[in-house]
Amino acid sequence: MAVLNKIRQRSFFLIVIIALALFSFVLADLIRNGGAISQKAENTIATINGRDIDRTEFARKVETASRSFGSGGSSIQAVNYVWNQEVRQVVFEEQFDELGIKAGEAQVNQLLAESLANNPTFQNEAGVFDKAKMQEYVANIKATSPQAYQQWLDYETSISKGAREETYLNMIKAGVGSTLKEGELAYKMENDNVNIKYVQLPFSSIQDTEVTVTDAEIKSYIDKHAEQYKADASSSIRYVVFKEEASEEDENEIRAKVAALLDDKVEFIEATKTSDSVKGFRNVENVKEFINQNSALKFDERYQYKKDLPSTVADSIYNLAVGEVYGPYKDDGYIKISKVVAQKQMPDSVKASHILVSWEGLRTAGDTKRTKEEAKTLADSIFNVIKGDKSKFSSLATTFSADNSNKDKAGDLGYFVPGAMTTAFNDYCFEGKTGDIGVVETQFGYHVISIEDQKNQQKTVQVATVAQKIEPSEKTINAIFTETTKFQIATKDKDFAEVSKENQLTTRPVNKIKELDENIPGIGSQRSIVQWAFKEDTEVGTVKRFDIAEGYAVVQLTAKVSKGTMTAEDASPTVKPILLKEKKVALLKNKISGSTVDDIAKNAGQTVRVASALNMKTPTISGAGTEPKVVGAAFATPVGNVSKPIVGTNGVYVVEVTKNTPASGLDTYLSYAVQASKSQAGLVNSKVFEALKEAAEIEDKRAKFY
Repeated sequence: MAVLNKIRQRSFFLIVIIALALFSFVLADLIRNGGAISQKAENTIATINGRDIDRTEFARKVETASRSFGSGGSSIQAVNYVWNQEVRQVVFEEQFDELGIKAGEAQVNQLLAESLANNPTFQNEAGVFDKAKMQEYVANIKATSPQAYQQWLDYETSISKGAREETYLNMIKAGVGSTLKEGELAYKMENDNVNIKYVQLPFSSIQDTEVTVTDAEIKSYIDKHAEQYKADASSSIRYVVFKEEASEEDENEIRAKVAALLDDKVEFIEATKTSDSVKGFRNVENVKEFINQNSALKFDERYQYKKDLPSTVADSIYNLAVGEVYGPYKDDGYIKISKVVAQKQMPDSVKASHILVSWEGLRTAGDTKRTKEEAKTLADSIFNVIKGDKSKFSSLATTFSADNSNKDKAGDLGYFVPGAMTTAFNDYCFEGKTGDIGVVETQFGYHVISIEDQKNQQKTVQVATVAQKIEPSEKTINAIFTETTKFQIATKDKDFAEVSKENQLTTRPVNKIKELDENIPGIGSQRSIVQWAFKEDTEVGTVKRFDIAEGYAVVQLTAKVSKGTMTAEDASPTVKPILLKEKKVALLKNKISGSTVDDIAKNAGQTVRVASALNMKTPTISGAGTEPKVVGAAFATPVGNVSKPIVGTNGVYVVEVTKNTPASGLDTYLSYAVQASKSQAGLVNSKVFEALKEAAEIEDKRAKFY
């Protein structure tokens, strides 16, 4: 009791102490995790014009995009696709809000109706879009599939955004029309002509070796044009590959195992304590079962032409008698033994016609509502009619065939080679004979097929092949890992390239990798290597081993460049030609002397050329190429006068105008104005987004998470 009384007397102090303890616990947790601000940053993948893009929501959209891309797309492709969508949405929505552009419910519903009009899910019995069907569908997925419902909401949002975007872009297009005066200018650029005499002092007349451009000059040029030479952050690496490949010993062991399958053998059966004779590949009767039990590749029942067999052993296998065996042999990463189990004559091409009878649910069905059973009945009826009177094939094809590509050509498919058609269709045509008519089912429906002609009958063989993949043994895999580890350790004390040379390995440099790059030349998609190269704690010179599909890549970071202005070395391929041209211009101008084109040409060791009917729309000069500046200067030079030196694309020019022929003019330039308006309006969609994106303040953190 005394203890309880003391607690009651000091209750206020205890409450304060507990509160402080709790506060310190929470504070410590915040400090440990970088605080609330840091946690917010961790959940933000980007900030566009002050608006944070939530990482979780972004990831959900990436996942959806990845599914739509299928196996052909990569994760970074999906990320970049969603990124462009997010940037577009933010920069456009700012414009929508500022201008008060909205999409009403009626407008969205109308756009939904238009976009879903041809989808059978939302059509009534008459094949017309039914709003009630759409509402029923939405209510159903809302109750049964949260994922599908979210996709629907995203679709509705995209329709609404698309409507507002179209309104916004149409407003801009309305302001980019061309006036009649601009139409007149377009007409004059196309139809005004000028004739000239000219002399060209080509840049190629001065070799690059005759002109020197220093790094200091390149740097000075970059400093003066810094905005044009911005560089993203980049990293450079070099790497060597250790492939997990089967050794010669491994290959010989696999070859021996495959060869052992050829002959009969006696096996001891533990359960019965008896021995039993097991037939080998040469003598086994059920070849298919044998292969499916002993081969990495399943039995192929197709009859093959000589050209279909592996080229290195085609002659040997094709000429085997039925029952004979060839091998072991190496082909396409496998050790194989092959046995010819059957032969027959088959054509190398077939001409056939067909009538396709589809049923509801197949992608060939169109508006067809018949069931599969009804389709089979119809196909059999068509077959019976044609069997009795082949001349009716054409009219029946026109009336009933679901194959619109040839129904009006009597169902004629022309000649085709083996494998061009789906399997069941192919087998009927190549295993049957000319004149045969039959009904075959495929994934497209029921085909009533008529074999019209077969060409070049020849021997085909059915080949049974036992195959075992050539793979490294565990011993080899362990040896490669040990070799990789030793190499990695050696690079800590020695130069990476030297260690590579000592081990007779090829060092592969990869320069200027960007933060969101995915592919490393030589080893394909390696996002983990790119991320490692850009981590703050990865220093230049660091070496790391990465697992790759072929085995291992040992990678060294060789350079790391922050975002900013390009270095003289990096900009040299672009800047050096500019400076070379400037210096050549100065040298060529010094060669120009004389008051006439003829004098200038003579003094410069060049010839006078002529060009007629030049216009500014297509400023191509005969003998000199496309030279817009030169043609423009010619139009500004009075007839009979000699121009000052003009710096063109391919050299320095002096021009004398011999004739100037203005176009006769039109009563109205409306057609030219309309065409110019269309041309400008066509650029709005892409140019507006690029302009908004360029003006946006974007903090991009994608590389941190992907």
